[in-house]
Amino acid sequence: MEEADNQKNRRLLIVSNRLPVHIDYDGNRFNYQPSVGGLATSISNLQDKLEMFWLGWSGIRDVEKEHHPILINALRKEYNCLPIFLSRDAFDKYYDGFSNGCLWPLFHYFPQYAHYDPGEWNSYVEVNQIFSEKIMDVLQPGDMVWIHDYHLMLLPAMIREKMPEAKIGFFLHIPFPSFELLRMLPWREDILQGLLGSDLIGFHSYSYTRHFLSSVLRLLGVDHDFGTITYNDRNIKVDTFPLGIDVNRFTNAHQDPNIQVEFEDLKKKIGDHKVILSVDRLDFTKGITERLLAFESFLDQNPTWQEKVVFISLCVPSRVRVPEYQSLKQQVDELVGRINGRFGKPGWTPIWYLYRSLPFDKLIPLYQIADVAMVTPLRDGMNLVAKEYLASKSDGNGVLVLSETAGAAHELGEAIIINPYDQKAMSDALFKALNMPVEDQKRRNQPMRKRLRRYDINRWADDFLNQLAMSQRQDSPKPSEIEDGYWRGQLMKSFHKSKQSLIFLDYDGTLMPIIKNPQDAFPDDVLKELLKSLIDIKNTSVYIVSGRDREILQTWLGNLNIGLIAGHGAHIKPPFSQTWRDKEYSSLNGWKGQLIPLLEVYVDRTPGSELEEKTFALAWHYRKTEPDMGSLRAKELINDLESFIANTPLQILHGKKVIEIKDSSASKGNAVHEILEAKPDADFILAIGDDVTDEDMFEALPSGSWSIKVGEGEQSIANYFLSSHEDVRVLLNELTQ
Repeated sequence: MEEADNQKNRRLLIVSNRLPVHIDYDGNRFNYQPSVGGLATSISNLQDKLEMFWLGWSGIRDVEKEHHPILINALRKEYNCLPIFLSRDAFDKYYDGFSNGCLWPLFHYFPQYAHYDPGEWNSYVEVNQIFSEKIMDVLQPGDMVWIHDYHLMLLPAMIREKMPEAKIGFFLHIPFPSFELLRMLPWREDILQGLLGSDLIGFHSYSYTRHFLSSVLRLLGVDHDFGTITYNDRNIKVDTFPLGIDVNRFTNAHQDPNIQVEFEDLKKKIGDHKVILSVDRLDFTKGITERLLAFESFLDQNPTWQEKVVFISLCVPSRVRVPEYQSLKQQVDELVGRINGRFGKPGWTPIWYLYRSLPFDKLIPLYQIADVAMVTPLRDGMNLVAKEYLASKSDGNGVLVLSETAGAAHELGEAIIINPYDQKAMSDALFKALNMPVEDQKRRNQPMRKRLRRYDINRWADDFLNQLAMSQRQDSPKPSEIEDGYWRGQLMKSFHKSKQSLIFLDYDGTLMPIIKNPQDAFPDDVLKELLKSLIDIKNTSVYIVSGRDREILQTWLGNLNIGLIAGHGAHIKPPFSQTWRDKEYSSLNGWKGQLIPLLEVYVDRTPGSELEEKTFALAWHYRKTEPDMGSLRAKELINDLESFIANTPLQILHGKKVIEIKDSSASKGNAVHEILEAKPDADFILAIGDDVTDEDMFEALPSGSWSIKVGEGEQSIANYFLSSHEDVRVLLNELTQ
């Protein structure tokens, strides 16, 4: 990890729901056992490159307060961990309730099992807040924070609020659902905003990355640029990092004498039977009943395989107190009993059902002896069983039957890929796998095994942390941000010593936020008072320069004695006047009759879009459309319009979710230029805008003027930048002081 190697003094804070240490209390003393495998093993390998510190729940409910110092001291000294203590009630509602009763089923495409309890949500918020407070106790400048999984999706933003300069990464180990599912969650915006406190967000597969980016666009209205989201003045990188395994540990396990003994004992029990293996937690997402039914169908359709094959189904107990899981356990028990009763014969039991957790030295012999691994979850973030099976088959034999809905399917395409809901396809896949020649098995497995070795768990961790470290450079502030205090001070000084000031302000996106329903963007009382204060400043003229039609500006702002420029310069009303002056046009409005039918076609074809007819312009709004469709239709419309307006004085303006057609002789720039000519003595000129239409206004300003673009990541000829309309209001309020 090159970046980390260059920064040996930087600490890495790992944050997860559980610590990588199993703790038992026998009533007299605590016993500690480090976790083996998975995330704990991969990250422990980074200790030579980074100073590490791990924070997470202690694993024990309702630890007595007098025992807290004992656990804290032991875990810090021996394991570099900081335990977080939670009450039984808070943990149950946060973990069993919201995390596993709401997020887990919804994110795995089982919305029928998800429940939306406000009390459990409140506990989820509370526990995330407890985590954030404990992190702040140890977080130091320069530390990197790596947060893991769905239990802590609010945590990045909570840390960001307390320490804005922190370097925060987040990795989700389960699927991220499509927008259509996420929208069912009442707290969907909170979850997205929580994650966007990160500098880097990682997912197992590109489809999950795409779903996240799509949800951010649809729910928060924030688009991305090649996977980088600009949000709250920061760049957030969203990328794909497929989780690997410790390949050497599984590949070399057959050399362990204890495992060799276990393998030989198992081989004697199996005899000459072919072996199909599945390894799962007992969970409704794993497709266990569907797999058993497929095996039953296989035995039905292929009677010659009866008494020649055994199916070992290892189901690790999971969430045994949850009713849905108790029901699933009963279904599996009954199904195994039925199939064994139907097909079993003396000396042959078709299904070996193991309802238990097995240690590593007993799991590896199962992988080694299995002729076929059946990994067919209905939905899974990655599923490392598929990778562990391939790595454990040191002879290169074996066949992997893999669900297309597992994250691992994106990497292991040489496996037999099936639809886990298609019983016949799974049955046929078993037949193909059991009859596959050894040469074909090796040919399929070789590239997959090579791929596992190339992108193992160490490479996964290195890749993520390298990108997290690099994101610090990507977020380096622009010169205008570095000098923010300086230029603002200079602006104030210039304004207060001026004898004649002119201020030009765009409206939507500059003084008011961009909202879906433009008619609802009427000025609030705070804005009205702010504008009145500006107008009251001696020798100061203020103009609102907008693409809005004059009728709506007159209704909203006409009684403020403020200057108004409507229709991108088509209409001008000076301050302290009630008379509007219309610009003369080089074209007549006859063109509108020709273009309205075309625009109406696009309104009909694009649900949520609207056509607005202004006095001298037409505007097609698509802010309320489905974002991808709206963007596609906008491009199509521009192409169609360009053929219509060729060799005419008309102009197409593509603003924020709006396409406007108007006479090119009318622009904000021309209107501003006209006002500047009428006020040649103005010695302070300020223009603020957020849209492409405001570039004309900036361009019309004389040298020495102040021009400010609103919005991060925007390209502009403006001299300076502000992040949002709130920042604009703060700046204008400073002018009035």
